[in-house]
This record gives sequence, C-alpha cells and structure tokens, in this order.
Amino acid sequence: WLPHISQSAHRYQIDANPRRLAAWLATIAHESARLTRVVENLNYSAEGLAQTWPSRYADMTGQPTATALRIARKPEQIANLSYAGRMGNGTAGSGDGWRYRGRGLIQITGRANYAASNLILGLELGIDLLERPDLLEQPHYAALFSAEWWHRHGCNALADTGDLAAVTRKVNGGLTGLDDRFKLYSAALRYLGSA
Repeated sequence: WLPHISQSAHRYQIDANPRRLAAWLATIAHESARLTRVVENLNYSAEGLAQTWPSRYADMTGQPTATALRIARKPEQIANLSYAGRMGNGTAGSGDGWRYRGRGLIQITGRANYAASNLILGLELGIDLLERPDLLEQPHYAALFSAEWWHRHGCNALADTGDLAAVTRKVNGGLTGLDDRFKLYSAALRYLGSA
C-alpha cells in the first residue's frame, strides 16, 4: 500500500503538513479496516441493520423490522434497498446500490460519487468508473480515487484545522468510529513527529 498511498497523497497535497497526512491516514485506515478492505462489507444481521440504519430497519422499540429480517445476510439486497434513490442511485431494482457500493480506501459510495470521480480523474486516466466500478478494488485506484475524493470535498482544509470530527462528518456523514479515528490520528501524528 505504501507506494500507492504515498503517490496519491503527494498528488493531492495531502502530504503538505503532518495534520493533513495524519487525518488522511487515520481516515483511510478506519474506513478500510486497517487497509484490509476496499469493498464495503454489507453482510449485516437483522440486528446489525436495525443498529446501523434505525430509521430504515428498526421498529419503534429498536427491534429489526420484517424487511430487516427478510434481507439479513444478503449483501446485494441490503445494498440495493439501503442505497436506493440516494446518492444518484436508481431504484432498488436498478442494482445501483450494489454496483456503486462503498469501494476504495475511503469507501466511495453511490453512483453520483463514482460519476464525479470519473469526470475529474477517470477521464484523465482513460478509465470509466461507471462501467468498471470494480477498479476501485485495485490498490492503485483505491488510493488514488480516495485521495481525489478527499481533495475535492475540502478535507485538506478541514484537516489543517486539526478538527478530526469535521473530517469524519465530511467523509462519513456522521461521527461513526470517531474514537478509533482519534487513536489512529494521534498515532500518526506521533510517528510523523508532530504530537
């Protein structure tokens, strides 16, 4: 991973200062399960669905709904239903949720995000992410497109402030895994000599 992460960080000025680089490393380490996963794991139990997406899969008491019970441990159905009509995806029947599930080191998700990365970087590289979303599973593209996403969404500026919570909200939409991200961030800063 080192050459891919290093080249990608340099291309998008993520390596310009220790705070940026530490935030980037903490984020991609968390999002990719310590660089072991470049495809979103959607193999949820019914209980996992209710906890992860309570507004979609939990009843008033917090228990899994009938839909959660029906799609549990069926990753393709979970992706297609959970991501239907969101992030530029079509209906559940379109298959977009599964086709454009989270990939890369930062878990780029949704047809709209794949399309934006495709317009900015895909055309330059002569590849079509909309036709070949699986390219984000290859280390070079997983790192490069994640760095492009990070840069395009203003994460460098957020990281410069040291506000890891703001970076996490930008990347994840909430504060999922913030404690783990802080541990990784602190370790990265110590390693980079900036703690």
